[in-house]
Amino acid sequence: MSKELTKKYSNDDITVVWKPKLCIHSTNCWRGLGSVFDPNRKPWVRMEGGTSEQIVAQVEKCPSGALSYYRNEEQQAVSELPAHAVIEVTENGPLAISGSALIMFSDGTEQTCGPKTVLCRCGHSGNKPFCDGSHSRIGFKG
Repeated sequence: MSKELTKKYSNDDITVVWKPKLCIHSTNCWRGLGSVFDPNRKPWVRMEGGTSEQIVAQVEKCPSGALSYYRNEEQQAVSELPAHAVIEVTENGPLAISGSALIMFSDGTEQTCGPKTVLCRCGHSGNKPFCDGSHSRIGFKG
């Protein structure tokens, strides 16, 4: 597998981590806190647009785990992972995994995911096995 792009955006308190390959384009981030998250700007994350508390609250609403954060003094991801992965079959959408999971690919490579990951269930993702939001575009029911 090729190295995945990861971007980090910081203020004095927290760092937001963005992994675009995991993004399913739910629009939760920019619809919920457009003063910080704006896909029409470069850079698209502007930490000065909200308080650390507002940003954390919005990042925690990211369904795919493409956005995460950590407290700068801790230098590690902030999340309480369950002892085991929980897999939710979402209505007309992806498989949503909460917790740490190991994905083993047919070519023998492995990737650890968490604290949130969404896997394609409709079969139309351009980023398999991860969901890219194609289920919405094609009207997937299931």
